[in-house]
Amino acid sequence: MRRADRHPTRRRFLEVAGAMTAAGLTAGCTADSARPGRHAPAPGTTPLPVPATGRHQAGITLPQPAQPHLLAVVADLGATVAPGPLLAELGQAVRTLTAGTDRRLLGLPPGDLTVTVGVGPRLVRMAGASLPGAADLPRFSRERIAPRARGGDLLFQICASDALLLPVVAAALADQAGDRIRERWRQSAHRGTDVSVGDGLTAPRNPLGFIDGIVGPHTAAEQRRDLWLAGPPAVAGGTLAVLRRMELDLPRFAALSLAEQEAVIGRRRADGVPLSGGRAASGPELGAKTPDGRYLVPADAHARRAHSSVVGVGLMLRRSYSTDEPAPGLFFISFQNELRTFTATLTHMETSDALLPFTTTTAGATFLILPGFDRRHPLGSGLFG
Repeated sequence: MRRADRHPTRRRFLEVAGAMTAAGLTAGCTADSARPGRHAPAPGTTPLPVPATGRHQAGITLPQPAQPHLLAVVADLGATVAPGPLLAELGQAVRTLTAGTDRRLLGLPPGDLTVTVGVGPRLVRMAGASLPGAADLPRFSRERIAPRARGGDLLFQICASDALLLPVVAAALADQAGDRIRERWRQSAHRGTDVSVGDGLTAPRNPLGFIDGIVGPHTAAEQRRDLWLAGPPAVAGGTLAVLRRMELDLPRFAALSLAEQEAVIGRRRADGVPLSGGRAASGPELGAKTPDGRYLVPADAHARRAHSSVVGVGLMLRRSYSTDEPAPGLFFISFQNELRTFTATLTHMETSDALLPFTTTTAGATFLILPGFDRRHPLGSGLFG
């Protein structure tokens, strides 16, 4: 990833994307706690395509299980550029890229490629200051974020089973946008294989070795309540995304005993079962105590401090990815229909979450993930049509 304090031009964007293709970039993108809908493709087979059109954009709850590779590209829109026509063009490009009919794929089969597009608060405010997504992400403690690694106008979340597709698709989108956008920052990441946590749910391990993202809006009813925006009509079917890149102090965490690591997280490392017992998918019993009155899930454990019932917010769909550059760490994405779901959770964690001292955030942004689109309703037309 290029340094966040540089000012990359479109030409530089394309040059780097090409170099990454030649190098055989590996990255990562899987959905947390997905209910298995189809099996991951066997080696040597082409995964099933994912429709780009519909009520919701692909790359959030579909496909399931989700693809193993991610590239997130954040860009700024030129000051005089109208968002509507650009987004419509980008939506058309997404359709041809995912269908495999775009010559800019360079002959690579798209497989299960998804491209998810979001707009930052500045663009949302252009459409309406009171719309969901119009608020900037506040600043939090334990941040060391360079100016160009904070915020942005456009998000392209590119996911695929074939890692070679990521920079090729990023270059195609940059080519489509031309000089109307300037890349701000990007991040690639990778995830391991999902493991079963019970109740038909799966979740992957994070760089700390723990199963991550077990709690979330899994059912259609939970997703209607906590994930998808119901209105106003211009944003209905969209959602709000928060992106955070974190460096992890892996040596210091690894130096803890297994019992100490599990006390930090609040779950067993081997299988994700809460320290209060039961099953991994059922969540912790936060009131359970030892005979001498101590909480089985410690008071400062991450599983307690970040729990939606403790914070008093809805569920968020959480994804955590391992990063190698610019430093070993974690790339966190959450999807929710209220920004407060994330901000209140992190504010609550800042007071005493045992996990936070092992993290330093180096990039962050929030985006309105646009509603789904089709031929009659171009991408972004509800906001900027």
